[in-house]
Amino acid sequence: MKNRYLLMCALVVLVTVAFTLALYSKLPATIPTHWNGAGAIDGYGPRSYVFIHTALMVLLMLVWTVLPSLSPARFKVDTFSTTYWYICFVLVALLGYFQCVMVWGAYSPSMPINTAVFGGSAVFFGLLGNVMGKVRRNFWIGIRTPWTLASERVWYSTHRFAAKTIFTGAGVSLIGVLAGVPLWLCLTVLLAGPIVPAFYSLFMYRRFERSGNLEA
Repeated sequence: MKNRYLLMCALVVLVTVAFTLALYSKLPATIPTHWNGAGAIDGYGPRSYVFIHTALMVLLMLVWTVLPSLSPARFKVDTFSTTYWYICFVLVALLGYFQCVMVWGAYSPSMPINTAVFGGSAVFFGLLGNVMGKVRRNFWIGIRTPWTLASERVWYSTHRFAAKTIFTGAGVSLIGVLAGVPLWLCLTVLLAGPIVPAFYSLFMYRRFERSGNLEA
C-alpha cells in the first residue's frame, strides 16, 4: 500500500512539473506570489518561485516515509497504514494544485485566484475529513491534543466527530465560495472543522473521567 501511494504521489509531482514547464517560458520574469483576502496581488517574486511547491511535495513524501519509524511503540501508524498514506497523497495533491493555480494565475492574471485557492482547499479538506474517523492514535496526524493522546477512547470519539465537522465545514465552505460569500467567512467555516474537535476532546475527556469510563 505504501509503494502504491508513493507512486501516486510521484505521478502528481510529475504532472505538476510537466504543467509548470509547459507554461514556464510564457510567464513573466516577475510573477505574483501572494494575494490578499480581496484577491489583490500583494507580493511578487521571480518566476522560479513556482517550483517551491514541487520542493515541498518531495520533502513531504520524504518526511512521511520516515515518520513511521520514529513512532513510539504504542503510537504506531501500522494500524491505519492505508489511511496514513492516503492522507499523504491528498496533501501532495493539494500542494500540486496550489502550484498549478499559481502558474495559471501568473499566465492568466484575470483568473479569480482566491476562488480557485479557497474552493480547491475546501475540496481537499473534504477528502481529509472523509477518512478522519479511520485515523488511530499517533503522534503525527489527526486531532492531537493532550486528551486524545492520553485516552484511546477520547481519540476515537473525537475523530469520529472530527470526520463530520471537517467534511461538513468543507462542504459549506465550498458552497459559500461558489455562491460568492465573503471569503473570510468561508475560511472561518473551513477552519472551524478541525478546531472545534480540539475543544470537543476536552469535553469528552472530562465526561469519561467523571463516569469512570476513561481508558488510558
